[in-house]
Amino acid sequence: MQGFTIRRVVEKAIPLRDFLMQDMGISRKMLTLVKHEGDIEVNGMHRTVRHELEPGDEVIVRFPPESPSLDMVASERPIRILYEDDTLLAVDKPAGIATIPSRLHPTDTLANAVLGYYQRIGLSSAIHVINRLDRDTSGVVLFAKYGFIHHRFSELQKANGLMRTYKALVEEEVTPQTIDAPIGRAENSIMERVVTTEGQRAITHILACQPFGSGSLLTIRLETGRTHQIRVHLRHIGHPLIGDSMYGGAARMPRHALHSASARFIHPMTGDEIQIEAPIPEDFRTYKERGWDITQ
Repeated sequence: MQGFTIRRVVEKAIPLRDFLMQDMGISRKMLTLVKHEGDIEVNGMHRTVRHELEPGDEVIVRFPPESPSLDMVASERPIRILYEDDTLLAVDKPAGIATIPSRLHPTDTLANAVLGYYQRIGLSSAIHVINRLDRDTSGVVLFAKYGFIHHRFSELQKANGLMRTYKALVEEEVTPQTIDAPIGRAENSIMERVVTTEGQRAITHILACQPFGSGSLLTIRLETGRTHQIRVHLRHIGHPLIGDSMYGGAARMPRHALHSASARFIHPMTGDEIQIEAPIPEDFRTYKERGWDITQ
């Protein structure tokens, strides 16, 4: 079984090790894995990383095959695909299911459903989640089909190259603003987060606010990705999400009203700009049409 393969043509004289790490973006850890379990060729010949490259050389890297964790169970739950290519999958996550398995939700998660999809299309790979969403948050979730692609997206995120926007429902009008307030774990709680000087820096941009039924629909862009960041920051400014019982939101929806609406990035393999969008979910539209309380 063959794993993921990438090819590049060399433009200048450079040691093979440097080309692999600097030009191809292969981490030191992944390079060690390739040396032991994969293969590196230059112009069709097996080469060690000490080889000196010349302009015009073709470098081929074959990563070792991947397989899912032995305790990962495939699910038949259908998925709604927003975008797919040879290396990347974007799914519209519904509210009410976890992104990845846990003790409380061991099998029926989005990751289990994606594994089931991989099996149906004949893809042997581990599950690589690029961005996680809370159980009751809906919208865009990205999966890398290979560990190398996951690593490239991790580097992209560190450089703020993955732009994510969210839609959020609150009760009142909110002035567009940037919230720069550190977030840490609440005392005596495993899940709850709070704004605290001892926390990690967290930056949330509220880009727009528009009337939406009897409430307001916010457009939000994340600059950082802390746990519960939008939920904590909106409570911090006195406008908690509708339905967010943990952070003081009005019980006017059966889940907290947060939707991952889009993701934009430069594709690490093609260099193309990719914009992925998930439409406003049905419960948001129902809220707008029926007014304050859609739980009845």
